[in-house]
Amino acid sequence: MSARGPVAVPSDGLWGAAQVIGVLLTLVLVGGLATVPDTTLDILWNAVIPILPAAFLLAPSLWRNVCPLATLNMLGGGRRVLTARVATGASAIGIVLLFVLVPARRFLFNENGPALAVTILAVASLALLAGALFSAKAGFCNAICPVLPVERLYGQEPLLRVRQVRCRRCVRCTQTACIDLSARESVRQTFGARADGTGWVFTPFGIFALAFPGFVIGYFTTSDGPLSTWAAVYGHVGAWSGASLALLGAITLVGRVPALWMTRLCGVAALVLYYWFGAPGIAQVWALPGVFVVGVRATALALALVWLPRALRGARRRLPAEGARA
Repeated sequence: MSARGPVAVPSDGLWGAAQVIGVLLTLVLVGGLATVPDTTLDILWNAVIPILPAAFLLAPSLWRNVCPLATLNMLGGGRRVLTARVATGASAIGIVLLFVLVPARRFLFNENGPALAVTILAVASLALLAGALFSAKAGFCNAICPVLPVERLYGQEPLLRVRQVRCRRCVRCTQTACIDLSARESVRQTFGARADGTGWVFTPFGIFALAFPGFVIGYFTTSDGPLSTWAAVYGHVGAWSGASLALLGAITLVGRVPALWMTRLCGVAALVLYYWFGAPGIAQVWALPGVFVVGVRATALALALVWLPRALRGARRRLPAEGARA
């Protein structure tokens, strides 16, 4: 698969229709979570969400073009620009939100539809508010969105080029690391000058990338339970995340592994782990045969084997001639 030249994509009119449909489906989702929570939760967690990691790896712009929260964010008409300094702190907020919300599935969101509906409405309101304060995507999509860290990690080397359609003219709403301008360079710009040494390990996104494979394992090795299990869930997921951070961080520092190499390795490892652990649960919910689990795992491994060599070649091209220095 090649990213040379954009693939065939819908017209701007069809993209606009898809964005409107996305918002309407979100309203339907909220209504379903409130009225028929069991069915809606099954569809959301075991049919819709599992598609997204692979979509981010293939082409992050595909999701960003239709994301309903992005649509709400772009309605605001704010004028403030996100400076490079503020962007670093904002990205840390998005990472914290991700690490808070995902484990909460185990003791709340996987079984409590109304609670998830309220949370979705709260995040949607935050996207609207951010859009009213900041220009274009600066306040939410390129800042505090909890999905942005995953988009950035998986989307470093898109296999398919899908043009982004929301920003007809770049207004420089954010001064650095805009994934819509360049998914490939977003991570390097996030690290700034630290990208060419080992200092990136201690940045918010560096910590996230190194911890994320363990975070995935930690989530899937816990079980759904009552609200009273929240401390145990966060402790378990936190322990796995910390172990991943410590191990991969040590490898990076001792081996002086460049940021663009290690983050790509972390990304593909997290994706394979996600589908490896997630496939049996999906098969169980929908009463699918065992071959489904094998097929999902094999597909994830095949996708990783296609993506990783290309991603590492891209990282090598971006290394300075003298190599990485701390």
